[in-house]
Amino acid sequence: MRSVLEEWRPAVDETIESVLPREIDDAYLTDFFGDASHAYEPTAIQRALSDPIWDLLDRGGKRWRAVLFLLLVDAFGEEPEEHLQYAIIPEILHNGTIIVDDVEDGATHRRGEPALHHTHGTDVALNAGNAMYFLPLKIITRNPGDLPPEVRLAAYEMLMHELNRTHLGQGMDICWHNEKEVRINEAEYLEMCACKTGCLGRIVARLAAIVTENLDAEDAVADYAEDMAVAFQIADDVLDVEYAMEEGGEFGKGIGNDIREGKKTLMVIHAAEHADPEEVARLEELLWAEENTDEEVMEAIEILESAGSIEYAREVAVELAEQSKAHLEGLELESGPKAKLTTFADFVVEREI
Repeated sequence: MRSVLEEWRPAVDETIESVLPREIDDAYLTDFFGDASHAYEPTAIQRALSDPIWDLLDRGGKRWRAVLFLLLVDAFGEEPEEHLQYAIIPEILHNGTIIVDDVEDGATHRRGEPALHHTHGTDVALNAGNAMYFLPLKIITRNPGDLPPEVRLAAYEMLMHELNRTHLGQGMDICWHNEKEVRINEAEYLEMCACKTGCLGRIVARLAAIVTENLDAEDAVADYAEDMAVAFQIADDVLDVEYAMEEGGEFGKGIGNDIREGKKTLMVIHAAEHADPEEVARLEELLWAEENTDEEVMEAIEILESAGSIEYAREVAVELAEQSKAHLEGLELESGPKAKLTTFADFVVEREI
């Protein structure tokens, strides 16, 4: 699966550049946004939008949402290359959400470097992140696939519905990590993930079904992508903890971020239900702290490990990945791409980075 991601990434990035170039000029602004009422100032837009956005994109990221869209298009029997403009919609949306998330969470790092609000300023980061919610909508408006009006309307309505649900998920997440007590249960946590992370996965799958006019398969592929995205989120949380364990506390503030941010992950919820009351109280204290030393992060992780919570979360991620593959059964998909879709579900929980 890594080879598939690496194969498509250059084309995905090139297509993103067609929507947001690295170098902003009047010609681009006029073409993409229309004639200025008075006069555009390209330098300001360069510094406030293009520079921070490409700073983030150039740091890495697997572009798996765009690639998953292309695999689904292929599975529906159409040429992926002809739908690249639509493939970047969920990719741009995703990167916009993480810029805003980092500000809201007070994150220190993203993809191995300081978070954008530290390097470009909170005002620039928020504006750039919010712009990435709206830039992809211009693709639907410009209609590169010459879609009929009813298909374009369906795409708009789907995007609005799913993006609204992402903010439900983010709202729950913010509320929970601003509370000292771990009071939520696993079902509530999974619903948060289904909204916050799962809806971006659903956008990938539903958009692929809509633009290829395979509406009969829309619900099934959406469920496939949602379960896989939630599995990805849980596996990502586990990786954050496992990296810290491997580093033995000598990791600085770039790893163990979920502990430092007070996140109520599935591991924390499981530990709150299964650890000794004294350990639960100490875990809540560590998560609630304004700052944590490396030693305190390791102490919190040791509580999670002793309660069996790390292993439990890993098992839930694997179960969700298996469940996601089951949604593909019975769909009339091309066999080669379908095999890659099942491999994709395994990849999100088996990856090491």
